[in-house]
Amino acid sequence: MIHIQSFKFNPFEENTYVVYDETREACVIDPGCYEKAERNLLTDFISAKNLSVKILLNTHCHIDHVLGNDFVKHQYKVPFFIHPTELPVLKAVKTYAPNYGFPLYQEALPEGDLTEGTSIKFGKCSLEILFLPGHSPGHVGFYEPNQKILISGDVLFYHSIGRTDLPGGNLDTLIKNIHQKLFVLPDDVVVYSGHGPVTSIGEEKVHNPFCALTVG
Repeated sequence: MIHIQSFKFNPFEENTYVVYDETREACVIDPGCYEKAERNLLTDFISAKNLSVKILLNTHCHIDHVLGNDFVKHQYKVPFFIHPTELPVLKAVKTYAPNYGFPLYQEALPEGDLTEGTSIKFGKCSLEILFLPGHSPGHVGFYEPNQKILISGDVLFYHSIGRTDLPGGNLDTLIKNIHQKLFVLPDDVVVYSGHGPVTSIGEEKVHNPFCALTVG
């Protein structure tokens, strides 16, 4: 059975996720931990649960989601994966991080690619990769169909959607992907977003003011 622990990190209040199962193998998704206290929260939880981190994943590579990449990668000596289209987005972070108040940001580069139609496996977990550009050019989501779990990054939020005014963003593309790839999932799929509270596909299909489906 999959377990998900979330942490709210950095001034952007980004959601970092640790996903694990009964084998105690785990992955870390979008580590936003920058300050020492934030890093300690993450490592203390992993130690307390006696988890073995096997992989580091980014849904996308905006600054708030990558601040802890280097720390996690080296702390746990794990491979790091992104969608290849996100690489320029990731490489740009080091040029503007000081202007956002993160002068000690350390860049980590990926060892592998995330590709739609494939899965990430660790322990007994298997996360399907969904390609969901619109907020960023190489954004992906992670879907587990048996427990009906979606880690959506900054595509779909509780009653909101990701912004599309950053480089590589496109509103029409974002809405199209929400409708064609997310809203076709079962209504009771639980959505773990990149910011804000947990929601569900059914909730957003009806009540999201930016992308709810029109009835009739």
